[in-house]
Amino acid sequence: MRRLRLLFDAKYAVIMKYIHQLNPWPELHWDAGQLSSLLASVRHRQGHLLGQMKAQGFRQRAESGLANLTSEIVKSCAIEGEMLDAEQVRSSIARHLGMDAGGLLPAARSIDGMVEMMLDATQHYNEPLTEKRLCAWHAALFPTGRSGMRDITVGAWRTGPMYIVSGGMGYEKIHYEAPAAGCVQKEMSAFLSWFNAESATDPVVKAALAHFWFVTIHPFDDGNGRIGRAIAELALARADQTSERFYSMSSQIETERKAYYAALEFSQKGTLDITRWMEWFLECLGRTFDRAEETLAGVMKKARIWEKINQSAIHERQRIVINRLLDGFEGNLTTSKYATLAKCSTDTALRDINELLERGILDKNPAGGRSTCYHLIEPSADS
Repeated sequence: MRRLRLLFDAKYAVIMKYIHQLNPWPELHWDAGQLSSLLASVRHRQGHLLGQMKAQGFRQRAESGLANLTSEIVKSCAIEGEMLDAEQVRSSIARHLGMDAGGLLPAARSIDGMVEMMLDATQHYNEPLTEKRLCAWHAALFPTGRSGMRDITVGAWRTGPMYIVSGGMGYEKIHYEAPAAGCVQKEMSAFLSWFNAESATDPVVKAALAHFWFVTIHPFDDGNGRIGRAIAELALARADQTSERFYSMSSQIETERKAYYAALEFSQKGTLDITRWMEWFLECLGRTFDRAEETLAGVMKKARIWEKINQSAIHERQRIVINRLLDGFEGNLTTSKYATLAKCSTDTALRDINELLERGILDKNPAGGRSTCYHLIEPSADS
């Protein structure tokens, strides 16, 4: 598995030139002609998706935004091999945004920190990106001052060398060496000046370049991938001109994780031409929009179900369980699982379930006895 390490052994001395060692770094370039039709297609699909979402009601847009932000955070961490509880992430986002998401769960401080970073990036996308802001994001990601079992420098640029390495002990393969720690301040000053300056560069192209440039510098001891993707989300929010997030690029990147790392590694070596990275980013963004159509369909289905449910009042226990069923509940709903989700006795759970059966909200699966379980009845699209 690919991972980050701080290495000090002389045997890891680099003989290949990386992109930041070339002159005139950081004057990166790409074949605009090769990307033109791809960029036009991505921009068209982006506009179509935003138009679809803005035609929806406030509740549907809010639900879509919650679903996409949850996915963005969970998958951005999964890319780095860190698995988060999606329900805790969803609850943390809802709590920070003051949304009623039903049955909010307490979230670990590290999850709250990831949520705070992503919300700051997307809700305040027009604010300048500064060293202070980036260091605050980093501190939020590592509230204990540790990454796993290792102490790290938190809320400040790294002070040691940084290599991206894969392979077990004795079989390590170096994929990339970042600029020396002594250069990080200068490198980040140049990056932030460019990012905050007015530019004729297409905003989507700028998002691709920003992510690449930041992770190439790798300014922190850990968390660079997550912060780099948050920077890309900020830049994409500027491209969309809205803080509402209707798609999650990290979800698609996680699906294509191997290709993501391959495109980065290829473009960080040899020349200042990053056409391959830019092409991959735009293609991945296009597939992200395709995936967003599926999310929108799920949001619309959920809205139809709630429209039917809300024709008469239900109490909070039932609302909590229905929300969990709609948000990807794994396995079958049984009386005991209902009791656990709603924090009630099994007798109360059975009464609640019978009410929902009578109202046509739940249906009983054919198997009976100890295998008795239930599922939501989904209304048809035209009902």
